[in-house]
Parts: sequence; C-alpha cells; structure tokens
Amino acid sequence: MGPVEPTHTGAGTRVPPAGGIRVVLADDHVKYRTGMGIVIGLHGVTVVGEADNGQEAVEVYARERPDVIVMDVRMPGLGGIEACRRIHEADPGARILMSTMSDDESDLFEAVKAGASGYLFKDLPAEDVADAIRRVHDGQAIIPPSMAATLLQEFSRLSQQPQPTPGTEDARLTDREVEVLRLVARGRANREIAGDLVISENTVKNHVRSILEKLHLHSRVEAAVYAHRRNIVAPDD
Repeated sequence: MGPVEPTHTGAGTRVPPAGGIRVVLADDHVKYRTGMGIVIGLHGVTVVGEADNGQEAVEVYARERPDVIVMDVRMPGLGGIEACRRIHEADPGARILMSTMSDDESDLFEAVKAGASGYLFKDLPAEDVADAIRRVHDGQAIIPPSMAATLLQEFSRLSQQPQPTPGTEDARLTDREVEVLRLVARGRANREIAGDLVISENTVKNHVRSILEKLHLHSRVEAAVYAHRRNIVAPDD
C-alpha cells in the first residue's frame, strides 16, 4: 500500500515534547511492536510503553499518558475498540490511532464511535505510520481513503433514523463554532484554523471541545461526518 493520503480533520494541537512524540504501542504481536518501534524511532517518535492486550493498554496509557497510542483493533481478552472506548472516557483528549489487518468496515464504524482519532492498515510502511502518528498528534483524524466514502454512507444511513427536528442541534452552535466545524470538516489542522479565523490555537481547541459536547459526538471524525451530512460543508469544499 502506498503513502498515506488520508481523509483528515483538524482539532486541538498538542505541543510536541523536546524528545519527540511519545507513543504507546498496543499489539499482541511482539515482533510487530518491536520492529515498528525501531523504525518509527528513526522518524522522531519515542515509544514509552507497550501492551499486548486491551486491558494492559488502558493501564499503560493511564500510567504513561502518551501523546498518541497506536492500538490493534483485535487483541486477546479486552479488544482494542473497547480499550479505545475506556481510554477516551477517561481522557476525552486522547489521541488514539487504531491499526488492523482487516478491512472489516464494522470495525471502523465502532472505532470511530469509541473515540478513535484515526484508523490505518498494518501493511503501511513504518514511515507512513510515523507520518500518521504525527498527523494525529497535530489534531488531524486519519481514515484510509478506501473506507472514507463507506464511513460517510454509514453515518448518512444512521442519520435517516428518527431524530430531533432537523436543525435543532445545529442551532445550539454559535456562529463561530459553525465556522470552526466547517474548517474541521475540510481537514484544517488546529493551527491552520487559528490562522484562518485569526484566533489562538487554544481558542480553537475550546471551540472543538464545545462542538463535540453540544452535538453529543465522540471524535473529530464524527464531527466531520456530521458536517457533511448536515450540509454544513458546501459540496465544493
């Protein structure tokens, strides 16, 4: 598979630590963790912890508080998606990058609903994984292009189910929040949104958090999907 060309959305940016981006690798294949750790280490990423199952991933995350956790979708015992959900509940700002060998679309849907910041296939070259880690750390959300359209279709289908009167949720957003949401859906990173709107990055981060809370969404990916299905983003955007 070639270099990552993800569908991505902007959100709050964390300042990289002096020693590089701190990452936890959670995967039940030791050789994969070891090899990946060595290679991404050559690209400014520091592995500060490892886990071989979901429960351990939750514990290691809580202990190390990494900038990003890269976690296998399917692990023995507590699975990656449930671990993602628990980590996200404990730390809504967690950067969680799910990895898998499967193209099972249901896993993608569940990961997004659990709060994942990104989703990638394990057959990506390690340097592309490092790039995905940097993007997620910068507040973008990574989705494989081959699955992006399907994700939009699924959330569109869900949106057809009975829900409150159209527009009531949108009405709760301020004009500024709508502007931020539109830029999030266009893939703008936090610092880019700040530049576009001439506000601070911290203000953008606060707006994104408020948007997610008001719309009862769990991740920036869901926010982007929401914006598209509500036509908050124009077709030519």
